[in-house]
Amino acid sequence: MSEVMSDPLTVVVSLLKPVPSISKRVTAGGDWRVERTEMGNPFYCAMVAGGCLLTPSGRDPIRLEAGDFVLVPEIFDFEITGLVPPGRQVTTRWQEVSPGVIRQGDPEAPTDVIMLVGHCSFASRDRPLLVSLLPDIVHVRGQDRLMQLVQMIDDETRSGRMARDMVLGRLLELLLIEALRSNADTIASPGLLRGLADPQLSVALREIHANPGRSHSVAALAKSAAMSRSTFYERFHRDIGTAPMEYVTSWRMALAKDMLMKKTAPIAEIAREVGYGSASAFSVAFVRHTGSPPGAFANAQG
Repeated sequence: MSEVMSDPLTVVVSLLKPVPSISKRVTAGGDWRVERTEMGNPFYCAMVAGGCLLTPSGRDPIRLEAGDFVLVPEIFDFEITGLVPPGRQVTTRWQEVSPGVIRQGDPEAPTDVIMLVGHCSFASRDRPLLVSLLPDIVHVRGQDRLMQLVQMIDDETRSGRMARDMVLGRLLELLLIEALRSNADTIASPGLLRGLADPQLSVALREIHANPGRSHSVAALAKSAAMSRSTFYERFHRDIGTAPMEYVTSWRMALAKDMLMKKTAPIAEIAREVGYGSASAFSVAFVRHTGSPPGAFANAQG
């Protein structure tokens, strides 16, 4: 059994295929407000100095202070202000004072906030499935490793060094993994981390991820987790957010699509690797799940 394949978190982050986008240093002073709408992309922020309020749409404000890190795997509308939000009449004022350095608020006011802000995207065709396995918001305090990774991403973004994009991609993967494993609070919402935090469910999850080609069943997975079938089904659905066999099928299809895009093996071999006894059975399941046959999907990738 591959050690990497037995680590679901590593595989999920790898399959997300994080792509670098924007990294910038933001300073602020006086009254200021930043509003963004309809982003739909991952957002992260590391507080270097001072404090601010991050308010995702429909949620309570998150107070960020020096040393804090926050990651939102999929954010649409949000607002950032100082710790004392300005009145709604205050208009957004900002200027780029140097490449990649943004000033918010009154340029003459003392600087009371310094933060490193980043955006990226997930190139995976299975982005909705994979993002649904992650917490809605990750808020970590006092983790120097996260701050160092964000600083490295910021430095690399401004560099003209060789292999910059590859380095940024690896740094983003490291940042996501480090953030997701840094704080027990991230298991509050259903998803992969909550399942991995359960000593019994984690056994079943690692079995699914490490052996996608095995003939899985609810009864067999429940036995591996040392639980009754009904208890396993109920807890899996509650903590992961989907039924066990639905999860198995979705995970198999995510792996299959990744292999088809990479063209690493013939379709018949891919079918066996993800748990189907024949290419035809795999094709039927693939069409049902994606709407197109495996061959057509692979050819569409160029």
